[in-house]
Amino acid sequence: MRLVLRRGTVVEADPAPARGEQRIVVEIDDAHRPAVADVVSVGPSEVGDEVVVNAQAVDLRLGSGGFDIVHVNLTRGLGGPGVPGAHVMKLNYSSLQHAVLPVERELEAATDALPVPEPQPPSTARTVPVGVFGLHGQLAPIAWALARGRAGRAPLRVGYVQTAGGALPGGHSRVVTDLLDRGLLAAHLTAGPAYGGRDGEAITTIGGIDHAVQELGWDVVLCGPGPGILGSGSRLGHGGMTALDTAHAALALGHAVALCARMSAGDPRDRHRGLSHHTQTVVDLLLAPVTVPLPYNTWVPERPGRHAWPSLPVDLPGYGASGLPARTMGRTLDEDPLFFGAALACGAYLAAHCAP
Repeated sequence: MRLVLRRGTVVEADPAPARGEQRIVVEIDDAHRPAVADVVSVGPSEVGDEVVVNAQAVDLRLGSGGFDIVHVNLTRGLGGPGVPGAHVMKLNYSSLQHAVLPVERELEAATDALPVPEPQPPSTARTVPVGVFGLHGQLAPIAWALARGRAGRAPLRVGYVQTAGGALPGGHSRVVTDLLDRGLLAAHLTAGPAYGGRDGEAITTIGGIDHAVQELGWDVVLCGPGPGILGSGSRLGHGGMTALDTAHAALALGHAVALCARMSAGDPRDRHRGLSHHTQTVVDLLLAPVTVPLPYNTWVPERPGRHAWPSLPVDLPGYGASGLPARTMGRTLDEDPLFFGAALACGAYLAAHCAP
């Protein structure tokens, strides 16, 4: 393996946000190519800057790769200060390794170190509903339906723990920024190899969930990958399998898990029609029961005594009018209502099963 790197010059640049991604255009071999720069990692770019971009996704014509990614800004991106006092590495032993301050509390190495806290018994530890999803496109309808289902009641502190399985930079999702701006999400943590969360970095998904509930006081935790999805057409080789690990982590901490079903009425691939094989595989491999909410009047598997499959009414027109993303894999809400309906059902279930 060798990185597909190209050297070029920035010819257009949007204003750089404080966090998130900056859109630019880079001239490489007399061709103008769109690119993005993760400002937290490589800093802002300006017209005339010399940059090195990773061109692999564009060269492979990947559906999620219509742009190059800035690897380093040679003009103004060198000499970064890092994070003072940080020494826990993410993306370790890669050229993009960087130190973070993890949310998991650390003990001092000195002799006067704090004692290790006694683990809380499950009867006293705070527990909340945890919504687990396997595709980033499910996050917005879950969060919207959750807020809609709580209308007229006390607001909830709902946060997002971004896991592996899709895009790793926390700033890559414009949906997360929109949900935070609208108040549909209160906070954003990145866990495992994902990095750059607005409200903190967790070394592990289970550590992120525990910190979110016990230290930050979230009332609902939504967990799933960033945009895009790793994968093949195989049963186990895809990013949606992170839902299995995430669900087990939440269950081990004593939380009730609602698994968002990936469903489709419009996907041309048979393995994703109806209940996707992504969800079916996770359900089959789970070591403990979870709840899999479904939109009203959809097929419910006959698996008595294991998982719960409640049917709930969903508001597809309301979501369609919300201004939140209503396309999946190029299909609109009208072309694939089942995909959005399943995510809305998950949000509605979480709203109904939160503390008053």
